[in-house]
Order: sequence, then structure tokens, then C-alpha cells
Amino acid sequence: MRIFLPCPSQRPACFAESSHALPGFRRLLRGAAVGLLLALAALSARAQPDNIDGSLDTARQQIDQARKFIDKPPKDPAGLLPLRAQVLGAGAQADAAAAVLEPQLASLQARLNELGPVTPGQLEAPEVAVLRTQLNKARAELDAQLKRARVLAVESEQTADAISALRRSEFQARLGERTASIMSSVFWTELKTDLPADLQRAKTLFGALSAAAQASGARVWASVGLLVLVLVGLHWWAGQALLRLTTTRVPPGRLRRSLHAWTRVLLPTLTAGLAAEALYLGLVWAAPLPEALAPLVSRLAGVLCFGGYVIGLGHALLLPTRPSWRLLPLPDQVALSLRWLPPFLALMMVLTWAVVQLTGQINASLVTTVAADCIIALAMVVALGLALLRTDLLRRQALRDPPGAAKWPASPLWLTSLVSLAWLGTAGSGLALLLGYVALGSFVVHQIAWVAVVLGSAYLLAVLVDDGFTTLLAPAPGAFPDADGAAVPGAGDLSTASFLRIRAQAAVLLSGAGRLLVVVVTLLLLLAPFGEGPSELFERADKLHQGVSLGAFQIVPVALLQAVLVITVCLAGVRIVRRWLKEDFLPTTSLDAGMQVWTATLVAYAGNILALSLGLAAVGIGLERIAWVASALSVGIGFGLQAVVQNFVSGIIMLAEKPVKVGDWVSLGGIEGDIRRINVRATEIQMGDRSTVIVPNSEFITKTVRNVTHANPLGLVKILLPVPLAADADQVRRLMLDVFAAHAEVLKDPEPSVQLDSIDSAGMVFNATAFVNSPRTAYGVRSALLFEVLRHLREAGISLLRPAGLVLRELPDRALDPPAPPAPAPPGQAPA
Repeated sequence: MRIFLPCPSQRPACFAESSHALPGFRRLLRGAAVGLLLALAALSARAQPDNIDGSLDTARQQIDQARKFIDKPPKDPAGLLPLRAQVLGAGAQADAAAAVLEPQLASLQARLNELGPVTPGQLEAPEVAVLRTQLNKARAELDAQLKRARVLAVESEQTADAISALRRSEFQARLGERTASIMSSVFWTELKTDLPADLQRAKTLFGALSAAAQASGARVWASVGLLVLVLVGLHWWAGQALLRLTTTRVPPGRLRRSLHAWTRVLLPTLTAGLAAEALYLGLVWAAPLPEALAPLVSRLAGVLCFGGYVIGLGHALLLPTRPSWRLLPLPDQVALSLRWLPPFLALMMVLTWAVVQLTGQINASLVTTVAADCIIALAMVVALGLALLRTDLLRRQALRDPPGAAKWPASPLWLTSLVSLAWLGTAGSGLALLLGYVALGSFVVHQIAWVAVVLGSAYLLAVLVDDGFTTLLAPAPGAFPDADGAAVPGAGDLSTASFLRIRAQAAVLLSGAGRLLVVVVTLLLLLAPFGEGPSELFERADKLHQGVSLGAFQIVPVALLQAVLVITVCLAGVRIVRRWLKEDFLPTTSLDAGMQVWTATLVAYAGNILALSLGLAAVGIGLERIAWVASALSVGIGFGLQAVVQNFVSGIIMLAEKPVKVGDWVSLGGIEGDIRRINVRATEIQMGDRSTVIVPNSEFITKTVRNVTHANPLGLVKILLPVPLAADADQVRRLMLDVFAAHAEVLKDPEPSVQLDSIDSAGMVFNATAFVNSPRTAYGVRSALLFEVLRHLREAGISLLRPAGLVLRELPDRALDPPAPPAPAPPGQAPA
């Protein structure tokens, strides 16, 4: 039963007020409101349909019948597959009932929580007590139904697993059975005896089919034939239209070819399915089919769709008429010689299904079933053998001809191994069929065909995934900046280049993930016939929406996709907010450049953490569930991440106290340069040679730092000038002041000064100082001033004292003589 009650607008304590404390009119309104709630609850309880109990009863009956069937299995295991489908259907009913009951139970529990617990020793208002009783009763009923549905779902899954195990055991036992060989006379004698009765039963079945066809009338079948012709024409027109569309709209490259290949696959599939559906409508136009024919004919559309898929897949892989669009590296002669193989394999697969269904429907004898299965399997063995033999002959012929050998592609090891396994399987299947192991031989040859279909589909799908992501996401060649950071033509600024690089990385990651998914599905489908069929795998895949349990966590694929979407949207929002802060809002504030960068970075980190939290919540992993992860991280922070935390806190202190900021010229431990960026963990300093040094933030807090531009941005130019005692000191002072005044970069305020620093027996030393706008230009201005001072002193005839540290070594007199000419060589000897 379902009860919907509006949440009370006040807390439950208000219902516990004494009645005499309320005015009469207010008491009347309260009683009317509670009465309306009770009436709505009663109406909701009556309006709730009883189909949940009925569906659960039906599911219980189906599961019990299946268990009785498993306890005493019949000799013919043909009914195991429908029985398993029936059991899985019962489990699906139970899951649907549980999905309906869970939110109702949660709603009732929320309403009970709003009422609050019963206070001991205090009486509740009568209407509140009645409402609590009503809600408790409804909750108990819903809880019982929910538990029953969950138990039935578990029993359904266990029963289906038991049926699958029984099918595998029967399958393994059947592979080892041996009947009379098709080469022996005993086999044909038994077939001659049992075949007439089987043909008579088949004639009765086909008679009923013919009667259903005649009942529809000639006009209906003429319409069906016209519809089939229209479908064939549409197939041809759609192929041409899609080819033109692919050629004109899709960028050149492999994506164009892979899309064309998939159009060649899907068009025959759709055409065959629609044609089969038209035939089915023609049969059931006048009256429903007999019960014996209805299951057989209703599945015809799906089987013909599969046959059309095999034909389209073969043509898409071979493409004998368009070798330039072919994805597989096949020589043209091989593609032309094998173009008959896909239609033949599709026909044999459809006939295999039809024979299995027909022999089971008419309850054919064992020898007739074996004969039909053996003939079809032998035909497939002969076809595969001819295809392999023809390919090998063409390869040998091409290798004998040097021009042909150059055009024949080299066979990799995996392809050679597959061809060898195909030869071995084909030969083994034919030998088993001839010796009487029909089940084994038929299984092997059908397995070869199934592997070929799955691998061909996986190849085309993997190529489509790779080409799609690479073409649509990866940037064009030459879109990245060069190694020096300069943008090449078409690259734009560095932010655009970063975005293009992210696109390229996303293309590679998505392509790899997509191809990995294709490989996983391919392995599942290849292993399907060894115990489970494709239908069982698809049913298990359909169960994935319920999730996979990993310990205490429930991983649901839909929730994972939702989490990826939430994280993607949140990260995009964080990126937009950070750009808005950095480019629009923060420049309007009084914060300096470093604080602006830090604020934007801090907002980005907080936004990323919030996005991760929301993603975990979307998966169903609350933050309280990962408390143990936080505990482990705290231990790691205490030991391994101590330096990281220290640098992080130091960065916060730097941005708060501002001992240094972006643009300052600092000196730290022999490193001197301009601060270009203050990050969360480290600071970037650009040296004079344009190199960058990464310094941890803790170095600026725990060590002595010289900040040249912290308090005063001016640069000091200092010149020590030694002159002899005989020089005129006033003249030297005026000369240096004139040089300072003539230079454009020397500031007038503070004004330059020239002071006499010292006097000794050797001479006088003048100390001249001046200021410039920046310490970064002080070195160049000092060099220019020295050149000017030297020139003016030379013009004034004032010499400089020789520095005390400079010693000139006297050379001997003979060292100044020119070198002596070499002595003449003796006769007969070359000169040195």
C-alpha cells in the first residue's frame, strides 16, 4: 500500500501541546487538518493496486516450477533455455516490485521521523497517535513486501545459475557422444526408416504455414512483395546517399572509411530485418498463427537480421569493389576471391537455426536431426576449407612473382597463428563429422564462424572508436607552440595551445578506453559458446544496472556515468570561475598581483575538492564512508607529506605577511633574481640568465632573504675613484657631479653626492653615489658613468692611482729582443 502525507509545517512537539492552551478556533483548525491527513492516507491506501502481491505470487510459482524441473530434469534439455528466461523474468518482476516499494518505504519512514519518538510518560494527542499507528502499519506492510521481493530476486538468480550449470553439463556430455558415421550404411538405413515420419510431421507444419499464407490473400502478398522491392531500392539508394554524404561531409582520413564500412554493415542488417518483419505481417494479417508456428515465425526477423549483419560485415571487411576504402590490409585478389564467403556463411547460420527450431518443433528423430546438422556443418567445413586453400594458393603464387611479392603484405605473427588455428579447426571438424562425432564437429565449425564474426565486428568497432575520437577531438598538426614557447601559425596564444593539448590527451584517453571496452566485450562474446550463450551474457549485462558490490560499496554503472558528468560539469564551472576571478574581478581590487594569483589558485583547489566530493556522492560514496581514507592520509601527512604541508603553510604566511611579492628582486642562498610566481608549494625566481629556479616556500620563512625592492624600489650606483694627492679635489668633485647630472637615468631627487672617502700617502679616494629608478638598471648606468668619468679625467689631465692589487711583472731585457732566425739546415736535410 502507498501512503502520501504532506509534511507538517511545525515540529512534532507542537502536537503535544495541551488542548486547553489553544483557542477554540485554532483547535478546530488543527483537528480538521489532522482529519484531512487521515482521510488522504486512507484514500491512498485504498487506491494502491494489489498488482505487487499478484506479481510476487506469479514470480514465486515460476521459480518453484523451475526448481521442480531442475530436481528431475528430462532427457531432452531443449526446454532449459526457455525455462531460464522464465526464471529471469520472474526475477525482473521481483526487482521491479522492490524498486517501486523502496521509495514508498523511505517516504513513510521520513514521515515517522517527522513525528518524532514517543516521549515516555507523556500522552500524545489522539489524532497524532492515530496517525502514528496508521503509518507504522503501512510501513510494516511495505517492509514485508520489500523483503519478499528481495528474497525472490535472490532465489531467481540462484535458480538461473543452477539452470546454466545444468545446461553446461548437458552441453559437455553431448559433445562426447558418438553416433553412426555418415559414411556407414547403418546411418543411412536408420535415416531411411525414420525420415518418412519426420517429413510427414514437417509437412503438417508447413501445411499450417501455407494455410496461414493463403488466408492473407493475394493482395496482401502482392503488397508484401512490393514492400520488399521498395526496401531493396531504398537499400541501394541509402547506400549511394550515405557514400556521398560520407565523402563530402566527413573529413578525409580513416574516419571516412570506417563510417563507410559501418554503413555497409548496418544497411543489409536493417533491410533483412524489415523484409522479415514484412513477411511476418503477411502471415498474421488475416488470423494469428497456430501455436506451433508462432514462436518459430516470430523469431525469424531477428535471425534474418543476423544473417544480413554477417553479409554486411563480410562486404565491409573485404570491399572488393572499392579497394582504396578497405580497412583491412588485404590484397585485391584475395578480396575478390572471397566475396562469396559472407553470403554463404550467413545462409548456413540461418539454416542452422531453422533446422534446430524445426527439428525441435516436430520432435524429429535423432538420426534426422544428426543428418541435418551434419550436412550443414560439412557444407561450412568445405566452404571454410576452400576459402583458406584459395587464400594460400594466391599467396604462394604472389610470392613466386617478385612484383606480386612486393604488393603482398607481410603476415604478422597473430595473423599467422589465427590462420593456422583455422586450418586445424576446419580439418578437425571435418574429421569429427565423418567419424560420427557430429555434435563436436558441428560445434567446432560453428565456433570458427562465430569467432570470425566477433573478431570482424570488434575490428571495425575499434577502428571506428579510434578514428572518431582522433578526428573529432585531436587538434590539427602544427597547432601546438614550439619548444621555445612561441606559438606556431594557427596555434593562437598559450592558453589556446594548452586547450588543444588537453583535447589531444582526451582523444588518446577516450580512444584507449573505448578500445579497451571493445576488447572486454569481444572476450566475453568469444567465450560465450563455451558454456553460456550470447543471450545469457546480454541478460547478465542487463543486470549491471543493479550495480556491483565491492565490500561495503555498491558500484552502479549509471551512477558512475552520473559521477563523471557531475565532475566534468563542476570542473568546467571551476575553470570559468577561476578565469573570471583572475581576469575580471581581482584586477579591480586592491590586492597585489601575488595575492590575486593566490586567491584564484585557492578557489580552484576548493572547487576541485568540491567537484570530487560531489562525484563521490553521485556514486553513492559519502564522505563519512571514506573516513578511514582520511585517517590513513593523516598518517601519511604526518610522515611522508610533512614537507609539502610545511611549504603550503609557508606559502599562506608569505601571501599574508608579504615579505616578498611578485616582481620583487630577491637574493636567497646565492640565488638572486626576480620573483615571477608564488605557487602553493614553491616560488619561481627568474635569474639574470633567463633561467628559472624553483625555491620551496619554507626557504623564505626559515632563512634570511635579501629583498632589494621590498621597501625602496630605487637603485643605488656607487663609484670609488682613487686619484693622486697632487690632483685638485674640488675639480674631481665637480667633474663627477657634472657626469652624474648629464646622465638621463640618474635621479635629481635624491640628488647625487661625491664625498672624499679617505686620504693616505698613496692618494685620495672619492666615494660617489647616485640613484636610479630601479636596481635592475643600476649596473648598466654605473658602467656608462665609469666610461664618462674616465673620459673627462683624461681630458682634464688627471690620472688614476694604480690599484693596490695589480702587480706588473718586469720582463728581462732579452725577452723584448726579436726572436733569432733559425739555423740553416745541413745539406740533404729538410729545414725544421
